[in-house]
Amino acid sequence: MATDPASGSTGPAPVFERVLIKLSGESLMGEQDYGTDPERIRAIARQVSQVHARGVEVAVVVGGGNIFRGLAAQASGMDRATGDYMGMLATVLNALALQDALEKQGVPTRVQSAIAISEVAEPYIRRRAMRHLEKGRVVIFAAGTGNPFFTTDTAAALRAIEMHAEIILMAKNGVEGVYTADPMKDPDAVFIPEITHMEAVEKRLRVMDSTALTLCMENRLPIIVFNMSDEQNIDRIVCGDRVGTLVRT
Repeated sequence: MATDPASGSTGPAPVFERVLIKLSGESLMGEQDYGTDPERIRAIARQVSQVHARGVEVAVVVGGGNIFRGLAAQASGMDRATGDYMGMLATVLNALALQDALEKQGVPTRVQSAIAISEVAEPYIRRRAMRHLEKGRVVIFAAGTGNPFFTTDTAAALRAIEMHAEIILMAKNGVEGVYTADPMKDPDAVFIPEITHMEAVEKRLRVMDSTALTLCMENRLPIIVFNMSDEQNIDRIVCGDRVGTLVRT
């Protein structure tokens, strides 16, 4: 095994300098019906810490489905914009939980929120976020884009482009990558190792929502969809191994 001179960590040198990891709210649930699983969050923090130790600059966008799922009954029939704002607040809760877990791993972390919540998070300021990354801090982007009607997938695409990230790592919960159909429902679903953005849009594959996917396509930003359950996957991807499904132009 070689030693990465930038970080002193053992193993192959990373092939990416700056990545953005998209974590769905569901990836934080573990085996629970909703809410956060502390052990799952600690496992994610260990994975991020591992690649951070290699000198890779890491940004994270978190979803809120794990919390908002528990509020779905209350949100039924609610104005869509109001429901979306509730979902944004759920992502802030997840971001704070992940920040705490990362800092317990010794990783300096900042949370930036797209909606004002100054007591617990910085406001999203692009240049400040980039400076944090350059200083070796992990930046967690919360509250999506700050606008209703846009998903956290779109927020991930937007922040990755703004931060000049080289790739988006789309973490899935128990799914190895992109399939021709939902593998949880269709036993005949076939795994797709590589696909173009356009093919994913045309075939309506579950990579990310169409707005986010189009944004990545227009900016030639590659995406890797992978299984979060394997704790070595993020490190393997960062070091150049083929894991999951590669989506590129």
